[in-house]
Amino acid sequence: MKKFFLLLTAVLFNCFTGGLFAAAVGASPAIGAAAMNAIAMVPDLAPMGVLRSGVYTEVWTGEVVKQFSDAENEAFLNGVPDYSRFVENDVIHLVDAGVNPDVLINNTTYPLDVQNLSETDIAISLDKYQTKATPITDDELYACSYDKMKLRKEQHGDAIAENKHNKAIHAFAPATNTASTPVLATTGEVTAEGRRRLTTDDIITAKHKLDKLKVPAQGRRLVLCSDHIEDLLRQDQKFANQFYNYTTGKIANLYGFEVYEYSSNPVYTTAGAKKSFGAVAGTGEFEASVIFYVKNMFKANGSTKMYYSEAKTDPLNQRNLINFRHYSVALPKVTRGTCAIMSAYVAPSQSQS
Repeated sequence: MKKFFLLLTAVLFNCFTGGLFAAAVGASPAIGAAAMNAIAMVPDLAPMGVLRSGVYTEVWTGEVVKQFSDAENEAFLNGVPDYSRFVENDVIHLVDAGVNPDVLINNTTYPLDVQNLSETDIAISLDKYQTKATPITDDELYACSYDKMKLRKEQHGDAIAENKHNKAIHAFAPATNTASTPVLATTGEVTAEGRRRLTTDDIITAKHKLDKLKVPAQGRRLVLCSDHIEDLLRQDQKFANQFYNYTTGKIANLYGFEVYEYSSNPVYTTAGAKKSFGAVAGTGEFEASVIFYVKNMFKANGSTKMYYSEAKTDPLNQRNLINFRHYSVALPKVTRGTCAIMSAYVAPSQSQS
């Protein structure tokens, strides 16, 4: 039954494709459908994965690309400027326009001075995300009651999307506390693990810092870590009801910030320095909440490729192998105005006030 379904699917696909080709050159769609099926019956004439039943790698690659896009539209990357159209050979070129021109007010002296504005090309290689190959034996496919290949494809896509988001939020966070990239410490009560809770006053302080830096109010985004979500919900029930919709799980805007939550925010040291991507938190180190101005960030996606080998080419193991490679990057165009709120640490020997 499964073979019959696969054969029927392949025939219908060939009919559809052949009909389109024929119509494009002014021939009868029926002739094109018949010709495409005839070609498919000739061994090794058609490319692998095309015209026959089995795995259509181009179709699945397209589905994974859509999966990435859908994931971004539901996460904190939604609305971040997309520069994918500028990517060439998985490298993107940005232009550093330098300083803005000087502005003269009530000038009476002519001719005006000429001020050259320099530009610098910045070439950025996209990050390469590769999944390890997953084996799927013919025995598994024969005994399976669901589309296992499709499930594995979705798992690979989900894994890459998650890692892309993790790396993006790490890149958007400031490296350390400076006048233009504040890293603030929480000031709330101390938990049993020595972590000071986030308070609404801490968020107001962050807002004030961005106000002083002249960061536009529209487009400020606050990505709360899991610890800080808990802190805000525990602060008082009235406040929780005001900003958290228990029906949709959506967090409302807060003090002018578009509020998101994410479970893999960057970790900061007790001294306020961002740890390297993927680093494990040590004693007194916690994930931080990240603030950025959307228009100062960018994202870009490059090529995506599915790798697939069929079981028929592996007579000893009789297994299929599948994995993906995807190029992507998300970085700040301007770091000024990025901000983090880290959980302060109070060691057990210190005062718990």
